[in-house]
Amino acid sequence: MEDINDFFHFKNTVNNISNDEHKQTANYLEPIKAFARTTYKSIYVIDYHKKEFEYVSDNPLFLCGHTAQEVKEMGYAFYFKYVIKPDLDLLLKINTVGFDFFDKIPLEERKNHTISYDYCLKNQEGKKILINQKLTPLFLTKDGKIWKSICIISLSAEHNSGNIKIYKKGDNKVFKYDLEGDFWTNTEKIKLTSREKEILQYSTRGYTINEVAEAIFVSPDTVKFHRRKLFEKLEVVNISEAIAHATNNKLI
Repeated sequence: MEDINDFFHFKNTVNNISNDEHKQTANYLEPIKAFARTTYKSIYVIDYHKKEFEYVSDNPLFLCGHTAQEVKEMGYAFYFKYVIKPDLDLLLKINTVGFDFFDKIPLEERKNHTISYDYCLKNQEGKKILINQKLTPLFLTKDGKIWKSICIISLSAEHNSGNIKIYKKGDNKVFKYDLEGDFWTNTEKIKLTSREKEILQYSTRGYTINEVAEAIFVSPDTVKFHRRKLFEKLEVVNISEAIAHATNNKLI
């Protein structure tokens, strides 16, 4: 039975919002709308008190052929319509393990955490697209519950759904969730060398191997060597995947 309440974990039940808490949100959507105008990524805002989407950007990646207003009105029913069934179950699992993790974080640190994961949307023609979603709190209640959160959607650099990770601002650790073993592990973020970052940054601007070599005063063979090392490190097969992976994982 499809029920949007499945997405609202009991540990993050938001029943009441005080006047002081409401004052925090005065005009807060304006900078989010401005950001949406400058990026190819899709953005939406979840209100856990009203159990709805408060804002959905016009960027088409997330919309599955609808207008932003139509997706906003659908709210969580959008997931039931456009997320493939195995990944709908995955989202419900992420909802549970994510809030369980969040509940153990000290209140003063909760807004510094971001959860990232991949899942498949199907458009109105049934075509599947693997996307990456990053979710981070915007506003908390006085008892530390997430009241509103922002979600950033981009194309995934991965090959399969899942890839559940939690990052903390200013911390080099990444917490990864093992779906088979049903537990969290933590590792250090991948570190790129200054040369690898340089090559990626020029590549994002559309530079060819020869153009990158000329720009950083090395031979094309040196650029090819560093790209091979970069692909091995990121476990990707081409520069497009490397750029997407590095961007999604905040490596550049």
